[in-house]
Amino acid sequence: MSTTDPAAIHCDQFIAHPPAAVWKVLTDPELHAKWWAAGDVRPVVGHSFTLDMGAWGHQGCEVLAVEPEKLLRYSFAPGTLDSTITWELRPEGTGTRLFLEHAGFDLDSPLGKSALEGMGRGWPGILKRVEAVLAAAGS
Repeated sequence: MSTTDPAAIHCDQFIAHPPAAVWKVLTDPELHAKWWAAGDVRPVVGHSFTLDMGAWGHQGCEVLAVEPEKLLRYSFAPGTLDSTITWELRPEGTGTRLFLEHAGFDLDSPLGKSALEGMGRGWPGILKRVEAVLAAAGS
């Protein structure tokens, strides 16, 4: 993942669980709802789903790429933000380094700039919830 794109958010978080467990929390709708947003996310290329973003409404998504336990990429909010979310998992010791790239923000639009700033502040805290959900699930 590039770290120089000004229209992208990059975060990573070490999670003390193996990639299989982290993959499950990214792709199991019940677990996904506990750390970020409710929605019918599934690791199937072409699968369309929505995420319930609360005050920001239901945002459409479509799965663009899947490499089980390694990579999940989907479009996010087509027609408004037109961005792409990529999750990359890398084994690290007995755990996993989870990388997030949220890219494609239109920096020429007020919405794009606002979303980049707001989500840039929000993503690190959201990623920290993954560990807690896995611990509660006994993974």
